[in-house]
Amino acid sequence: MKKIFIAILILAASVAEAQVVTPQPSPAASVSTVVGLTDVKVDYSRPRTKGRKIFGEGADFIVPFGKIWRTGANNGTKITFSDDVTVEGIKVAKGEYLIFTWPGATEWTIALYKDIKLGGDTDSYDKANEVANFKVKPTKQTEKVDMFTVNITDIADNNKTGKVELAWENTSVKFAIGVDYDAKVMKSIETSTKVAPGNYANAAIYYAENGKDLNQALVWINEAIKINPKAFWYIHQKAKIQAKLGDVKGARETANESIRLAKENGNDFGYVKLNEDFLKTLK
Repeated sequence: MKKIFIAILILAASVAEAQVVTPQPSPAASVSTVVGLTDVKVDYSRPRTKGRKIFGEGADFIVPFGKIWRTGANNGTKITFSDDVTVEGIKVAKGEYLIFTWPGATEWTIALYKDIKLGGDTDSYDKANEVANFKVKPTKQTEKVDMFTVNITDIADNNKTGKVELAWENTSVKFAIGVDYDAKVMKSIETSTKVAPGNYANAAIYYAENGKDLNQALVWINEAIKINPKAFWYIHQKAKIQAKLGDVKGARETANESIRLAKENGNDFGYVKLNEDFLKTLK
């Protein structure tokens, strides 16, 4: 009898642990990218419009103007930064934050919140846990977005800024993220040029393009050329550094040498024209 009782308990426990898994009405999603050298990731849930009115004035709307919104469904929306960043110009330390919003017709208030455990519990929101609070302008979507969607977009050519977009129904709002990768690059240069001479060229180009010590850049590009004397692409970079140093005669001679080697190579990868265009800028 005792064995039968134990077997019944085990069966009951296994039944209690079993769960029926079905698709979620607001499925989980994530989006991530690298801005500069910083990983930016957003985890969120995606409610659907289901024919409802989403943003507007009054209780008839799912997200009434002026009311706090968990920004998505379920546990809200979490954003993660692998490095310190700025968000709309506000310094934000690396880490995880919830995104809360207060939508409006002409302006949204957005806050980053450091207590991740709050989840989507807007009733327990504590302003003391805000790390950033700012306002942005909404725009109208030309095409309806049926499911709430987060994008990381508008990454600048210099990789120093990007934007997070929140889009649902016919509304889109974006907020800017700024990153600073200079310290990481400088540390990488210091380490890599000691152990891998082939990295001298990358270090030289970074220095030349970011307003750093041009004499040091010239030393490094010369080291790279010593390793690969026929690298006409390195020689082109040397000409540009010489020009920035005011050595127009040397820059002209170096650019012509790059042209000669590029033509000898058979495939110049566009460097003949690059050098010719560069020579036209020298006065």
